Amino acid sequence: MARPTYLRSLSGPKEKGMLILLVLLWQLSCTNETAVEPSPTQQFATELTQLKDYFKIPGLVTVIEQDGKIMYESYLGQADIDSNTKVDATTLFPVASLTKVFSGILAVRLEEQGKISLDAPVKNFLPAANLPDSVQVKHLLSHTSQGEIGSQFYYSSRFGLLTQVLEKATNRSFSELMHEEIFVPLQLEDTFLLKDSTQLANSGKRIATPYRLEEDIEKGSVEYGYSASAGIVSNPRDLLKLSHALDSEVLLTAASRKKMTSPFKDNLPYGYGIFTQKIEGVPVLWAYGQYDCYASLFVKIPSKNCTLIIFANNNVMNDAARLIYGDLTASLFALSFLKNFILDRPKTTLIQKPDSIVFNTSHPEFQRKVLLAQALSASFMARYEPQKRNTSSALLESVFKKEPNYLEYANLTLLHNLSFLKDVAFFMELGELKTFDVPLRQIGNKLLRDTPNNPYAHAYLGTFYDRKGAIEKAEYHFRAIVENENFSRNWYTVEAEDWLKERME
Repeated sequence: MARPTYLRSLSGPKEKGMLILLVLLWQLSCTNETAVEPSPTQQFATELTQLKDYFKIPGLVTVIEQDGKIMYESYLGQADIDSNTKVDATTLFPVASLTKVFSGILAVRLEEQGKISLDAPVKNFLPAANLPDSVQVKHLLSHTSQGEIGSQFYYSSRFGLLTQVLEKATNRSFSELMHEEIFVPLQLEDTFLLKDSTQLANSGKRIATPYRLEEDIEKGSVEYGYSASAGIVSNPRDLLKLSHALDSEVLLTAASRKKMTSPFKDNLPYGYGIFTQKIEGVPVLWAYGQYDCYASLFVKIPSKNCTLIIFANNNVMNDAARLIYGDLTASLFALSFLKNFILDRPKTTLIQKPDSIVFNTSHPEFQRKVLLAQALSASFMARYEPQKRNTSSALLESVFKKEPNYLEYANLTLLHNLSFLKDVAFFMELGELKTFDVPLRQIGNKLLRDTPNNPYAHAYLGTFYDRKGAIEKAEYHFRAIVENENFSRNWYTVEAEDWLKERME
């Protein structure tokens, strides 16, 4: 600390005594100074490092832009562990389902050009598709083709059918459409559709090495191939150009952009190729990507002209958050960004110790979301660190004690958390966890009252009753899955079929 100017002029004998006294007083005042609170950027950086370690992510790339300026940019960890190659601005990542944002723009752009109608039945283009006649192109784009068509959101593999639909409508390949309609106009120099390993080797591009978390961090494999659902490789700087396109008329008119980025229906979390959600009253656009060994997150706050982009070379960042259900606040990464840059909640602790949980009474709803997100992540990580099961349980018990009206804020993500905790106990032979039996059953039934054909709720309740020995109730839920004609096959279909085959024959 520099010596104050007023001390530099004291040099005589008497003055020296005074000098010592003043120095002592000055040092004492410095010691008693109030500690400087970290800035939102510093707080975010600290939390980002915590999360990278918590989820055992090898390499993490993060960029935040606001009003056209980079507010934060970091490159943490390794693109390749064996060679100790660090991630940097040149590292590319497969973005998985972030490709859907590109595809949503492409479909709406082609509609503007009069080359396709989003109201057209899918069977006009794919007569052999195993879909109800009433499923239209817009239902694929909005993930509303399953269940009650146009009314219910279920993230669906049917989105990939858009690949052929757009090709049939234009007589052009999907690769040509994406390149000519989006990549070239936006001058995306490091963005491409990844076909195979030969293409990658010939391109000279360097993508982050894929890793998966098992007993330890293990090398994985790149998933090749592309469709409207997935397959793009990119970097944050190119994705910022895409973000800018959603603010301008470079690719779409204002009316088309509004159509794409508005909820398909008021109570649904998705537009065309992108999630749309209000958090604490703030409209948020977002998308995520998840392969077996990669994860990506794109969050855009139009009212603040602010965008977050994160890439990782394992999938735990998103796998732990169960973002497929459409709730961004299940992601601790997103919550850190929101609390520090958007919602002015920097003092809300992101990760709390289960034996000293503190509730921020100024923002109780946001505090609950943070605690539930941590509980969800802890239950996921309990597969690798069993003690985190206790952390998740303690957090959930605290939330339920503080806000016992859990049916009012319950959703599929919370039901998944409760069910997953029981899965961990079951498969790791830790003894049956009965603590949350009542809320699990009540939440599952509440969700089925709202959406009677919800396959996820049926799957969680079917498993719950099976392990309780309530075979008739389990059978009811598993039959509800396999007998619902308007759902594509998924993990819940396979599990239900296997259970019925084993128990009913």
